[in-house]
Parts: sequence; structure tokens; C-alpha cells
Amino acid sequence: MKVSEILKKNEVTISCEIFPPKQGAQLQNYKAIAAEIAKLKPAYISCTYGATGGTSDYTVEIADAINSYGVPAIAHLTCVSSTREKVHTVIHELKERGIENILALRGDIPTNTDFPLPDQYHHAIELICEIKEAGDFCIGGACYPEGHPEAANMNEDLDHLKEKVDAGCEYLTTQMFFDNNIYYRFLYKALAKGIDVPVTAGIMPVTNAAQVKRTISLTGNLVPAKFLSIVDRFGDNPAAMKQAGIAYATEQIIDLIANGVNHIHIYSMNKPDVAAAIMNNLSQIYVREQA
Repeated sequence: MKVSEILKKNEVTISCEIFPPKQGAQLQNYKAIAAEIAKLKPAYISCTYGATGGTSDYTVEIADAINSYGVPAIAHLTCVSSTREKVHTVIHELKERGIENILALRGDIPTNTDFPLPDQYHHAIELICEIKEAGDFCIGGACYPEGHPEAANMNEDLDHLKEKVDAGCEYLTTQMFFDNNIYYRFLYKALAKGIDVPVTAGIMPVTNAAQVKRTISLTGNLVPAKFLSIVDRFGDNPAAMKQAGIAYATEQIIDLIANGVNHIHIYSMNKPDVAAAIMNNLSQIYVREQA
């Protein structure tokens, strides 16, 4: 089923993201992780496409497994780790396996790497156009509520986002954020630019202190004082930090749903227990798939 059809429904959807293994020997274990998350009955599950190593080779395999578990799958596809020839190969494989959804991304540029090379796409919009021409896929894209780190300002970033939507991007998923007000302000700015596709809110449950430091260094996200206080108090106690991180993410999701945001995407980091804990916390709020 296409994600665009799922997001058209006037009901709450909660989806999850997982990432593939770096080595083929781990593939069965990662399929088992996908199966555990599928048991939670998310609206769909997306599988990332690694910028380095062998992870990109297993995205199609994991997405195919997700479909077999009865949950719609999204396969990520990036410019950074793909030549044009590789992109066409992957699109062909997805088509053959009946995977209808692709999240088109530029991807993070690895350090000490020349990008783009002559046989690579420069921007996600080029990838979107290529996918659009190649088949009947539902194409999603990424957006940054705090602005893309490489954009001069939010206005410029939104202009590029509008170009992606006009090129055929049917829905957007946000980078993680820890303050819902940032997301709400972003929605108003996006609508003012004429961006009217569904914008799914990306929530990452931070369950250990090291994750906070890594997240800030990679994304530059604003981390509210309220959350930093949780890390300061519980960061040295792994069990307590995990529980507090799950509670914080749950609170974010409840606030989003209460304010009319229907579509939530959990960056589950391949942790079925964390995704399950959040779903359990929402057992009387997210009831569509529980019945």
C-alpha cells in the first residue's frame, strides 16, 4: 500500500524507522528486529539507506521482509551513496519486489569524500525526478523544522522544499526535534510557502546520554532545558535514562496528537522494546491498529 493513501485518512498514524545491517551475516537478525516492530502494527516501516559501508546493499532485502510481515515498507534511497547506475538498479529491484514507497534523500556527505562525482545526483530533487520517471512509486522526502544546516536561512530552505514537492514529493518526514513548538512554527511557514502535503513529525526517543551528544553534534538540534535536566539527572543510570527518554518521547507524541497532528514517525533505532513501550503508553490514544 502506498504511504500517500495511508496519510490521506483522517486518523492517527504511528510509523517506525529501522536501519539495515553493515554485514550480510547479520541480515537474519535484522529481519527479526523488523518482524518484532511489525508486530506492533505501525502504519508503515521505513528502512534507511547507508551512506557508507555495505548497509545500502540490504535496504531492499529488509524492505521486502517488512512487506512480507503485512506492513507497508518504505525504502530509503540517497544521492550520496549511489551512482546513477546504482539508483536504476535499486529502483528495478524495488519494482520487482512490489515495494511501492521510496524516501528520496540527498543523504549526509561523509567526511573526506568528494561529492558529487560526475556519475552521482547532486540534490534530492534530481533523484525525485528520476524515480518519478522510472515507475509508479509513492515518493517521500525529508524536511528540517529547524532549517537545513547548509541552508543560508529558513526561507531559502523552504524554497528548496517547495521545489521537491512540486517535482513529485507526496509527503514529508521531519528530522527529529525535541521541542514541539519548533514543529508547529515550521508547519505555518511551510503552508505559507504553498507546501500542503502531509508533514509527518519525526520523534526520536533518546534512551542514553551518549545519544544526546551524538544527536547534537550531527544535527545541531535545539535541546530544551527540560530535556537536558533529564539527561543531567538520569544520564548515569541507564535504566532510568531509558525510562525517562521513553516518557519524554511519549509526552511529545501526546501533545502533537492533542494539537491535531495525526502522523507520527518514531526513529526507533532498531529497538523494538523502546517502540513497544511508547505504543503501550499510547494504548488508549492510538487505537486504530489495536482493535
